[in-house]
This record gives sequence, structure tokens and C-alpha cells, in this order.
Amino acid sequence: MTLMIDPVLTAADAALRTLFARPHATRATPVPSQAPGEMSEAERREAGALMRVNHVGEVCAQALYTAQAAVTRDPALRAHFLEAAHEETDHLAWTRQRLDELGARPSILNPLWYAGAFSLGLVAGRLGDPLSLGFVAETERQVEAHLDSHLDRLPSGDSASKAVVEQMKLDEARHASQAVDAGAAELPAPAKALMRVASRVMTTLAHRI
Repeated sequence: MTLMIDPVLTAADAALRTLFARPHATRATPVPSQAPGEMSEAERREAGALMRVNHVGEVCAQALYTAQAAVTRDPALRAHFLEAAHEETDHLAWTRQRLDELGARPSILNPLWYAGAFSLGLVAGRLGDPLSLGFVAETERQVEAHLDSHLDRLPSGDSASKAVVEQMKLDEARHASQAVDAGAAELPAPAKALMRVASRVMTTLAHRI
């Protein structure tokens, strides 16, 4: 009974911490290689909107990894998912810090995003560990590409946000590689396309609300 309850309690605790507690990073916030420049009010709003999208991505990452950890029967893989979620907490804290510094707010739809990502994580986990890991690998690849596009879209003066995004991009690439090394199966093309569509919907809405 305890073995069944523990994953539920862990998942509930993770959801409450992600949605309602202030995240704390275990690594220092990435330092920009050049001093921040002046930004117009329009540039500041755009930077805030882009970092809100990135913050939503980290909310979803917490939900995804927590759900997959809850359903896997492999203790080593469960530890892997929880460790990845722990590292993603750094990203959650960094993006939230940048939102505050830019005078922007998190998405009001974060509970919805969390619930959706958690549900997808449960489905992926139920399909078996290779496909669950494949889902992680493909998600991280798409996030890496998404972050790369943000490096081009962030205002030139916002070197602080760019430093955060650059480190996040490196971490996501490593997570994808680790998933492949752990035995990830390649997802079918329709699944990848559906993931891209869902991501586009999320990023479009999060950019505004």
C-alpha cells in the first residue's frame, strides 16, 4: 500500500510546489557575457512575453517528469525522471526571476498547462518505458529548437534573458541525449507532428496570457 501511495503523494507535492510555491534553484542564475543594454517598453514587454512562454515550458516539464516517474515500474528510471525534474526546477526558478525583473507575470493558465502535461506524461508512461523515454527525447528536442528561436527573438539588450535561455538549451539537449542513452524508442512521425501542434497552441496562448 505504501508503495502505491508514495508516487501519489510525490506527484501531489510536485504539483503544489510548481504551481503555488516560489521555486528555488540549486544552481546560480546564468551570468550574461555582456552587460544588459537599454530596452524600450515594447522590447521589455516582448521579452516578458517570451520568458512567460519559457516559464510555461518549465511548468510542463515538471508535470511531465513527475507523471512519468509515478507510473514507471523501474526504480532506476524513476530516479532518473525525478532527478531531471529537480534540474528543471532551476529553469523554473530562473524564468520566474526574469519575469519579475521584466515586470511580467506568469501565465494565468499554468494550472491548465500542468494538468495537460501531467496527463500526457501518464499516457506516455503507460505505453512502456522505451516510448516514455522517446516522448522525453522528442519533447526536449522540440524545446531546444524553440529556445533557439527565442535567442533570435529576444531584444538585443536583454542579455540576462539570453544567458538563461542559452543554459536551458544546453540542459535540454543533454536531457534528450540521456533519454536516448537510457533506451528511448523513436516516436512515429504523426506523434511528433501532433506534439508540434500542441506546442504551437500552448506557446501562442502563453505569449498573451
